[in-house]
Amino acid sequence: MRVQKTILALLLTLMATQLPLTAQELVTLDSCRARALRANAGLKQAEMKVVETEALEHAALWQMLPKVSANGGYLWMEKSVNLLSEEQKERLAHLGDNVSANVSQSLHEQLDPLAGFGPTVADALSNALSGSQLTSDINSVGQQLVTDLETDTRRMGGGMVTLTQPVYMGGKLLAMHRTAMLTHRLAGVELSQKQQETLLAVDEAYWQVVSVGYKKALAEQYAALLDTLEHHVELLLEAEMATKGDLAQVRVKHNEAEMQLTKARNGQRLAKMLLAERCGMPLEADFEVGSGEWVVGSGEWGVDSSRQMLPTTHYPLSTIYSRRNELQMLRIADSVAQQGVRVAASVLKPNVVVTGGYLMTNPNVFDGFKNEWGGTWTAGVVVNVPLVHPAGIYALRAAKAKRQEVAYQMEEAERLIALQVSKLQCELELAYKHLAEAESNLESAEDNLELAQESFGAGACSSSDLMAAQTGWMKAESEVIDARIEIEMGRVYLKQAMGIGL
Repeated sequence: MRVQKTILALLLTLMATQLPLTAQELVTLDSCRARALRANAGLKQAEMKVVETEALEHAALWQMLPKVSANGGYLWMEKSVNLLSEEQKERLAHLGDNVSANVSQSLHEQLDPLAGFGPTVADALSNALSGSQLTSDINSVGQQLVTDLETDTRRMGGGMVTLTQPVYMGGKLLAMHRTAMLTHRLAGVELSQKQQETLLAVDEAYWQVVSVGYKKALAEQYAALLDTLEHHVELLLEAEMATKGDLAQVRVKHNEAEMQLTKARNGQRLAKMLLAERCGMPLEADFEVGSGEWVVGSGEWGVDSSRQMLPTTHYPLSTIYSRRNELQMLRIADSVAQQGVRVAASVLKPNVVVTGGYLMTNPNVFDGFKNEWGGTWTAGVVVNVPLVHPAGIYALRAAKAKRQEVAYQMEEAERLIALQVSKLQCELELAYKHLAEAESNLESAEDNLELAQESFGAGACSSSDLMAAQTGWMKAESEVIDARIEIEMGRVYLKQAMGIGL
């Protein structure tokens, strides 16, 4: 039996150490984790989400600061804008004649009724006025006025530079900025959660490789034992100390062992493919795992005092709650919902905006529509006061209900996390007890196998009894391996449940 344990120790040592003769790459749990964090596409997306939300946070901040914009335009029209109608132009062009006619009529109205003047005097004065240069001069002034009032607005251009500063928007802009900050924090927590999920998946695959590696080595040793037993029974058959039935039983058992060994090798290959996929390595990559995650020596895998169960009593639930990513995300979601209430309430509050800028036009509307650029400074205040807004009232109710919904989710999450931690702690305690029982059973199975081998060598027991002892030993060894893997994964699950980084 000591020889068999030495063989198993050598096989396990080959799994846990890097020998100069092997060309296989030796990977550790830490190296697998590092590879997975670098290769995981989901993590890269989460990192880009952090960058995106950081940019949105800056964008929300600038919404509260002044905005400067420039606008320009050009317009062509078939006709120009006329300040005077055709009738007005006609009257202004004959302004002197119209004035002369009006004066002549006024003279007749004033002089005809007077004694001594009569129509003759009024006609004479009217003729003198109409034939004078004054009428012609007034006509010229009217025509010049018509000409001056004509505009060439068929081609119009304009531009304006405007500064807009929100003064009060009902608290909406501040709430939006806080929401962007919280979203950025949420993206960071989601990235951390994704990292933990990635590490957990790697740990599961890694310890699966370790488990099937041990079981493959165990199956090889078991097959070697049966091979030796088959040879001995063949010798006993030749010496007529055993029957063909005994040899057939051994060969059947040997074939079963070879089948188990084949399954173990296939399982190891598939487990390595899964680990390689999660680490971003080629699926056909050939490697070995090891480097101190377990203790190899004398065919045993020990668990030292530093790897005992986590001291959960040192971590109160309040500390665990503060570390769990799920609760952190719910707290952020609660804060986001609170800002949503403020945004919904801002719809029912006044908005005040201050504007200022410089306006330029061509033709210059500030100087007689000259075909040149002209401009002016502008300043203004815009106030909006909502009077009737039923939709805003219902939106506010919905936002408040959403926040209450998140609060209920937090309460439920805390209760489930407390239950999860307690459950995993109990499972880990049971795993340690299972390991102690399995190691005790293994010790008994080893003693039984050693006694059966001695008895078989002395001819005191049959090959069937020896095979039963070998089968019991293999089962005990397998249970020890399962118990140790169960402890390793139990520790990982408990650390994750307590919010401790993997």
